[in-house]
Parts: sequence; structure tokens; C-alpha cells
Amino acid sequence: MIRSMTGYADMRFVHKEFSAKISIRTLNHRFLDWNYRGAPLGAVEEKLRNLCQQKLYRGRIEVLMDINSFGAERCEININQALLDTFLSALNKAAHAQKNITFSIDSLLNIPHVVELRRKEFTKKDEELLGTNFLKTLDSLIKERAREGREIKKQLRGHSQNIVLLVNRIEKLAKKQPLLISEKLRERLKDLNRDNSFSENKLAEEASFLAQRYDLTEEIARLKSHVGYLKELLESKTPEPVGKKLDFLAQELYREANTLNSKAQDIKVIRQCLALKSEVESVRQQVQNIE
Repeated sequence: MIRSMTGYADMRFVHKEFSAKISIRTLNHRFLDWNYRGAPLGAVEEKLRNLCQQKLYRGRIEVLMDINSFGAERCEININQALLDTFLSALNKAAHAQKNITFSIDSLLNIPHVVELRRKEFTKKDEELLGTNFLKTLDSLIKERAREGREIKKQLRGHSQNIVLLVNRIEKLAKKQPLLISEKLRERLKDLNRDNSFSENKLAEEASFLAQRYDLTEEIARLKSHVGYLKELLESKTPEPVGKKLDFLAQELYREANTLNSKAQDIKVIRQCLALKSEVESVRQQVQNIE
């Protein structure tokens, strides 16, 4: 299955006792990296994380949840009595020194850590509602990742077809490379031995050695095998992600393309190798975004 690692989805849900907005964004990452921001969820966060792990395999998961409670019965007020007593005592002393000091309840509520308004713990029903709505948002995200994955798949198909064409051209041109090497060697020996004759046997021996050294057969065979496996992975119908396999395969394609280019002796072959490296590099970049 080809699915992108990047995507975004958000949904708002309104219930009788509270409303919630859930946003999920995913980015590229080698592993599954969970990151939560927003309203404190306590043990519920771990449950949502487990739900996410059941649906996604790789990527940085950024979850933001905003929860608004309805009604006083959903909230509780905590007063730091010791801190409040200390503050009132200091305020009383200041009032004796300056009689015009006034202090409102609103100002008291704005003092950090004196009065805290907290949401009560989630009930089991609340947790079920949050879990259900989180899954709905996650499913929407997965659809977005699948849609983007289909676009990446189309591009990879095009690159794989281009790679096949280029490898076939290189294979055809490579058949002329031994003759080209022999001619270059003959010209070089002539330049070095202008006044002396040289052995045709020696020339044939050196030409054979160089032809084996710069033989492209193995690299071409491996490239054909790798691109065949690439096509197989792209058309795989299994639910398991193939991103890691594609990433490794792209590295192997790049290594063989580099070796092929370094061994090429014909300018026509070199030009095709450069085009091949460009196609493989595009594959390397795109597979890094696949789950």
C-alpha cells in the first residue's frame, strides 16, 4: 500500500456537556513519533496514542485538542489557601500605610496560582466520546494520506518507466564499448610508439583487460532487477507499508547508477547515465515521503 506520511485533518464535535476540536497533522519521520498539545487529557492521551498506533506506522503525529466544558457541574474551583492568606496579610499591612488602596475580586482571580478553575475528570462516557471522535478525525487524515500516496505512486511509475528506457539504451550502447576501448588504446599506443612497432597480441591483451574492467553487464542486470522490484512494490495490494523497502531500494538504485556512470567510457553512455541518475534521485526524494 502506497500512503503518504504527510496530511492534515481537523473536526469539531459538540455534545451535551462539552465541545471539542481535534486537529491532527502528520509529517515525515523514520518512526512513529507522537506529539500532543492542548487540553490536559490525563490517561486519555495514552488511549488516543494507542488508537493512533493501530492506524499509522510511521510519521511525526502532531495532535491538538481544544475542549470547552458547558455548565458549572463540569468544573471545580481550587483555592491555594496558604498563598491567599499570605497575600491578604501583605495587602492588609499596605492598607494601614496607604488608606486609599482598593482591590477587587477580579484582581484577586488574576493572581497566578491563587485561584484555579479546573475541568473535572473525564467520565467513562466522556472518554468513549473523545475516542470515537478522535478516530473519525484520524480516518479523515488517513484518507488524505492515501490520496497523496496515489499521486506519489503515479510519479514513481513514470520515473520507473524512464529508468527502464534509459537502462535499455545504456545496454544497447554498452555493446560498442569494448570496440571503443580498443580503438582508444590503439591510438594511445601509436602516440607512445611513433617510431617503434607494437605487438598486436599486447594490444589485444590490454584491450581485453580494460573491457572487463569497464564491463557494465552486472550493473545493468542489477538495475533491471531493482526497477522490477520497484514496480512490484508500487502495485502491492498488501496493507503493510512499503516505505522502508522503497527507501532501501532507492539507495541501491542510486549506488548502481553511480557505479555505471563511473565505468562508462563512451560519451553517449555517460549522457544516458546522467539522465538515469536524475531519475533515480527523483525516486529517492519521493519515497522518503511514503509510510
